[in-house]
Amino acid sequence: MNTILSQSAANSASSALSMAQGRDAASSTLKKADSSEFRRRKPKGVNGPLITTLGLIVIIIAWDLSVRFLHVPKYILPSPEAVAYALWSGLAVSITSPVGFYVPLWSTFSNAAIGFFFGTAAGLVLGSLMAESRTVEKLVMPYAFALQSLPKVAIAPLVVIWLGFGDGSKVAIAALLAFFPILINSFTGLRSVEPERIDLMKSLSASAFETYRLVKLPNAAPYIFAGLDMAVVYALLGTIVAEFLGAQEGMGVVITQAQAVTDVAGVFAALIILGAMGIALHALVHGVEKRVVHWTERNKN
Repeated sequence: MNTILSQSAANSASSALSMAQGRDAASSTLKKADSSEFRRRKPKGVNGPLITTLGLIVIIIAWDLSVRFLHVPKYILPSPEAVAYALWSGLAVSITSPVGFYVPLWSTFSNAAIGFFFGTAAGLVLGSLMAESRTVEKLVMPYAFALQSLPKVAIAPLVVIWLGFGDGSKVAIAALLAFFPILINSFTGLRSVEPERIDLMKSLSASAFETYRLVKLPNAAPYIFAGLDMAVVYALLGTIVAEFLGAQEGMGVVITQAQAVTDVAGVFAALIILGAMGIALHALVHGVEKRVVHWTERNKN
């Protein structure tokens, strides 16, 4: 009789334990489902372009009010209307007209693009060699950092003396400024590969180039695109600096000429054009990144 009672009590306890475990599992499942549903239903943030547009409107209103009520001199801060007129005067001309923005803008863009190409290509090649060889790293890295630490405004006059006032000096300075971000980012990305992945490729008898192409380069792609995002702006900056030093055409020349006659509205208009170009180049690089490096968290969001 005692044995029967003991077995009955044990069965009851086991049944109660099973029911408790079942309730815990069901509760955990419901919590996960609720959490997943919450993530799906989580409200999206405010649209980025909307915030940018509203911010621009606020800036223009504050700018206009400052000019009207604080009586800021025109040679310090021209009115938005004056800048808009200067901007329209430079755009409402023929594309081939030398007095508008189109010809100087094309000159600046083309030289910056060529310098960007050569600078980033050299940075990627040298960064890859440094990542593959400790000897190359020790040989190149100190000089690369020494070159980067020098103020580019001080180097630019030397480049102009060596290459003249033509497009060569613009391309060289643009390439010089675009080189370093790609060098460091590609080197860092290629060196950050997990050793287990390298060992796996070795176990599959993969060649060094196959390991570089299939493992190291995809791993370094987010780093490289981050460097490209900086390099495209630096290339544009380097071209403008070269144009300030005595070029014959370009947006830097437009700014210098407007400065010579105290046309502050014209300077503002040229700066707006350059800012729009920088935004467009950034959007282009980021668009390519989203297609090529689509698996990163930044591009998923």
